[in-house]
Amino acid sequence: MKIGIIPNTSKKDIAKIIIKIIKSLEKYQFEYFISASINKITDEIYPMLDRQFVVADEELLKNVDIIFSVGGDGTLLATAYKSRNSRTPICGINIGKLGFLAEYYVENLDEFLTELKRGEYSIGYRMALDGICLNKERQPLYAVNDIVIDKGGWAKMIELTVKVDEDYVATFSADGLIIATPTGSTGYSLSTGGPIVSPNTDVITLSPIAPHSLTMRPLVLSGNQRIIVTVKSLHTSVQVSCDGQRVEYYDSNFTLEIKKSTKCVKLVHTKSTSYFNVLRQKFFWGLDVRNSNGF
Repeated sequence: MKIGIIPNTSKKDIAKIIIKIIKSLEKYQFEYFISASINKITDEIYPMLDRQFVVADEELLKNVDIIFSVGGDGTLLATAYKSRNSRTPICGINIGKLGFLAEYYVENLDEFLTELKRGEYSIGYRMALDGICLNKERQPLYAVNDIVIDKGGWAKMIELTVKVDEDYVATFSADGLIIATPTGSTGYSLSTGGPIVSPNTDVITLSPIAPHSLTMRPLVLSGNQRIIVTVKSLHTSVQVSCDGQRVEYYDSNFTLEIKKSTKCVKLVHTKSTSYFNVLRQKFFWGLDVRNSNGF
């Protein structure tokens, strides 16, 4: 089995962490390649590294069986976008803060590699979203967590008209709208009152951002439905972002079509990980504050 390492080179002590991962991979006799992005930290890492294993991301994605995304959830989302065409399974090694998607830690790497070596792992499939602008020439959108339509720097609300397939849903004023996958339900969508959705479900959630109405609530739709959002603003542009990382500015008065992507994301899971265990430990979901043993 060949492992590809794509690190977040901005993280503290990332050179030491990469070397530690490499030594563990060698210990368990895994082949590996490392993203050429580490050229940014050349002075720190090259004295301890064989350069023949450093390759461009395009070559890495073609030649590995699993990608180790080393950083946090944001790093994993960026890796998922980068590998969307190869659809190589991703394992998140967390050295960030929350680590909801990046479930594994460098400290527990030996245990994880043992399970990997024995074949005691599974591949989970996560929905992604595609978006296209219907009335303007724009690059297609792709998101693992969410596509967010936001008023941006404009102080006033924007007007959003939502249709699902051919059915009119509503027109409302708000700061924006979050269109989220089940994976993204624990991200920005959650902070606006959206539901927590199991990643095994095939649904898309719509969560208005600060709507000027008491009746506009989050909406859960089938993953097979097509969402059409027409946006109007008195400002010159409106912000559209994917996974909080790729931000575009659209001229006011545009229409987006958003639907489930054919390019899903594959995540590696072992018996030592569980979605609901992560939910309890990272979000304290279900914790009874009256009981110190609430877990």
